[in-house]
Amino acid sequence: MREFFSRNKRYFITGGFLLVAFLTYALNLKNREHANPLERAVLAATSPLTSTAAGVNGFVDGIWSNYIDLINVRHENKILRDRVKRLNERVVAANEAVMGNIRLKELLALKTSLDAPSLAVSVIGEDSSAWFKILVVDRGSADGLAEGMPVVAAGGIVGRLVKVAPKSSRVLLLTDHASAVAAVVQRSRARGVVRGMGGGRCSMEFTVRDEDVKVGDSVVTSGVGGVFPKGLPIGEVTMVKKGEYGVFQTIEVRPSVNIARLEEMLVLLRPGQ
Repeated sequence: MREFFSRNKRYFITGGFLLVAFLTYALNLKNREHANPLERAVLAATSPLTSTAAGVNGFVDGIWSNYIDLINVRHENKILRDRVKRLNERVVAANEAVMGNIRLKELLALKTSLDAPSLAVSVIGEDSSAWFKILVVDRGSADGLAEGMPVVAAGGIVGRLVKVAPKSSRVLLLTDHASAVAAVVQRSRARGVVRGMGGGRCSMEFTVRDEDVKVGDSVVTSGVGGVFPKGLPIGEVTMVKKGEYGVFQTIEVRPSVNIARLEEMLVLLRPGQ
């Protein structure tokens, strides 16, 4: 008998614990409002673990909530950045449209003021070097253009056409060394020839030193030569130098048109074109 209990001692001990637990539970059913000593002992033993588990659970839950919030904020930020980008693109496009409208109004006013028929062209390219600068426009012989036709903008003359192709043309600028325009000082009617000096500058040559020319005088086309109509603005006198010797004055002229910013121009068509 003793050997039987020795071999099955652990089963008896386990059964005893279960029996005690069952009896404790059964006795506690009648008194649910008050804890017995065993329950108080169990609660006291497990309370730190329960508090720690609750704290860990709250910490993990806070981290997870913050992570979810961070993901939502990143997503919202991406949406907002995309919206701001689209709005900026619309603002840039609107400003470009406004500026283009202003330029076209000025060009239309110029076209209306000219007696000669004209054709609007847009700059599509640029061919420049240290010695010359030529603009490429989007119209050519298929549109009725021909070499030698004058080109003007809202501020004054630009140059003349050279190397006209069916769908495009090149404009030899007023400031090019190969350019020459018959001119007159608007105030004193002193005559000369405006030639390009490169670098956005011009000079007025063959003006007799006795002629009245002053800094600030306006220079316009004289109409001599039949290329440019009379009275178109060329530029403003920026320097006058009369030497002790020689027949002519040295005169520098700043062009009226800012050639570096040209986008649209008018080509004056010859009669019959």
